[in-house]
Amino acid sequence: MDSLEGFVSDDALFYEPLAQLGWQVHSVSWRSTDTNWNDYDAVIIRTPWDYQQEPQAFLEALSRIESSGVPLENGLDVVQWNIEKTYLRNLEKRGISIVPTQWATTFQRDVVEKWWQEWNTPELIIKPTISANADDTFWISKQTSEEVWETVAETFRERSFMVQPFVSAILAEGEYSLFFFGGEYSHAIVKIPKPNDFRVQEEHGGRIQSTQPTTELRQIAQQIYDAIPYHPLYARIDLVRLPTKEFALMEVELIEPSLYFRTNAESPYRFARAIDARFR
Repeated sequence: MDSLEGFVSDDALFYEPLAQLGWQVHSVSWRSTDTNWNDYDAVIIRTPWDYQQEPQAFLEALSRIESSGVPLENGLDVVQWNIEKTYLRNLEKRGISIVPTQWATTFQRDVVEKWWQEWNTPELIIKPTISANADDTFWISKQTSEEVWETVAETFRERSFMVQPFVSAILAEGEYSLFFFGGEYSHAIVKIPKPNDFRVQEEHGGRIQSTQPTTELRQIAQQIYDAIPYHPLYARIDLVRLPTKEFALMEVELIEPSLYFRTNAESPYRFARAIDARFR
């Protein structure tokens, strides 16, 4: 993006490992209109954390890059598949357990409240099908004010959205993220929101720490990765524990996931080697 002010990125940690393999790195905004992409041997999508504001313009920018002939990762086909969270339905059909989800294109409060009853849950999450950084994401409870409901209705008046039961384990146990580079597992973290919040991102006060995933968690993440109908350069798989104690997929991040290199000293080198192997 044009500026990372207000965001936390540690991508610079893989620049030196890439340099050791003979690569130079330039950072270019996806909004650039005067970049000659043929000056580069490869283009890697990393921190366009505002793409959700103009998703069509973002896709057009990626299309121009691919049309130039320079290799792009993750590729346009991957981004097109991943940009709308309806991809979760595709994975569910492939046998992946996802957080229970309802999908809608028109906001109707009575319908949302019906899902509340069907799930028998005290709280709901409502968010856009195209989203990042928890933008326009609402945590709804029986105590939610009419003012907030009006904001929700206005936000999704002409915008597709999804509704999920709030997974309370996020507050205490956190949300797990497992990372894959070039098809190989790299490392894992757990993200826990600050008190009285549900958002796990650092920008919203979330606490990030390295974790050693259990064999079960590794196996579930691997199953999800294997179900992705592509072979991405990088993938982040976010998992949460349901009230049934089973793990379910929250999201597969294939466009612009923070990769948290600072939580694992070897991870920048793994990423650099994956890039080198993909493009060399």
